[in-house]
Amino acid sequence: MTGQTGHKAGDEVSYTITYLEMGSRPTYGWPPTPAGMTGALLRAERPPVWYFRALYDAVGRDYAWTDLHEREETEISDWLGDPDVGLYSLIDHGWPHGFFVLDWRAGATCDLCYFGLVPQAVGRGFGSWMLRTAILTAWAREGVKMLQVNTCTLDHPRALAQYQKHGFAPVRQEHRSRVLTRNWSPAQN
Repeated sequence: MTGQTGHKAGDEVSYTITYLEMGSRPTYGWPPTPAGMTGALLRAERPPVWYFRALYDAVGRDYAWTDLHEREETEISDWLGDPDVGLYSLIDHGWPHGFFVLDWRAGATCDLCYFGLVPQAVGRGFGSWMLRTAILTAWAREGVKMLQVNTCTLDHPRALAQYQKHGFAPVRQEHRSRVLTRNWSPAQN
């Protein structure tokens, strides 16, 4: 998608989803805190849906993240409230810089179902730190034997490479198309 100027709501776009897995805990340790970070990574306890949607939109607006808006608020609330689902927010200088969600409901398989930084935090060393922390947090749960994640060509252009760099391996791809529900320009970072 890089190099395109943008699309309007109602346009159809094609994209590829890559599914990745990690079959054992990586050998690397917990990462050092990035230089200049003064905040913390916090797990939300029964977060309100509006908070999750605000993070989702702040991180995903440049990557055509809109699927969540098709889900009912009660469905999202029940999901976020499940003790086997963890929403982690990176708060630095008093505001959210990014987030990730781990879903352990499948028992031995954990799904890193959302991950990302707000645009203002990209390029500051938080992404690798947060991804490594998300991976090790997922594996810290007893009984986990598989960690999975997926990304698509609508996501950040370096997302797939970052997942692979941190130990995920692609297992399959799907080609899809969607009709955009709002204007969108592919991220160029």
